[in-house]
Amino acid sequence: MLEAWSLPFMQRALLAGLVMALLAGYYGPFVVQRGLSFLGSGLAHAAFGGVALGLLLGLEPLAVAVPFTALVALGITWVSGRTRIRGDTAVGIFFAFSMAIGIVFLSLKREYTAEAFTYLFGSILAVSSADLWASLALLGVTALTLPLWGRWAYATFDRELAAADRVPVAFDDYLLAFLVALVVVVAMKLVGLLLVAAFLVIPAATARQGARTFLGMVLGAVFVGALSVVLGLALSYRFDLPSGATVVLLQTLLFTLAATLLRRG
Repeated sequence: MLEAWSLPFMQRALLAGLVMALLAGYYGPFVVQRGLSFLGSGLAHAAFGGVALGLLLGLEPLAVAVPFTALVALGITWVSGRTRIRGDTAVGIFFAFSMAIGIVFLSLKREYTAEAFTYLFGSILAVSSADLWASLALLGVTALTLPLWGRWAYATFDRELAAADRVPVAFDDYLLAFLVALVVVVAMKLVGLLLVAAFLVIPAATARQGARTFLGMVLGAVFVGALSVVLGLALSYRFDLPSGATVVLLQTLLFTLAATLLRRG
């Protein structure tokens, strides 16, 4: 099994997976704690609309999916913050719109394209150098937000008090939604549209079972994500299984163990 890690494609997959574990572990607790778990799934489907538009126009799909998904994320935040519609309802509306328009775009592209299925199901073992650099660039952007982490956590647990303390909670909502959208787009190429929400939510939900602090939840989510990537890649290579699905199944197993062993009395 050790020889597998000497293969270039396995090394790229491992590095990309660990970067995504860091990103998902960082943003996932905010998504889970704010009750926005459906947001990851909704943005993944929004990203599919952007990918389909890129394929129709003959452009790089990710180059179109990034601004498309970011606009949807900002739209969801605006609708849920400025209207009487709840956040999950806003996500559902944009979810349906993005999938529908994506299907229309693909139907207009007459020739068959296998690339659309890559984004649906993901292929972390086929990650390219460009995908890896995109992940690393997003990690660099995320590092710049570290000074904002404290006020994000503050607003996550007491939004009204944070606003009273003049924390720009509305601006932070838009910024956080924008960054989560970027994570979803990049992760979609690795684990697929159908599983990307799980990668964002399950490690954070697992860490929440035993964490005593919000920082502990973030660190635990990173650990769960990284462990599932390493073991998932090893198992998928050894038994010829879909890599993204194997990683998510391991995350689910870890969540089940945590929920069982760490349940509160």
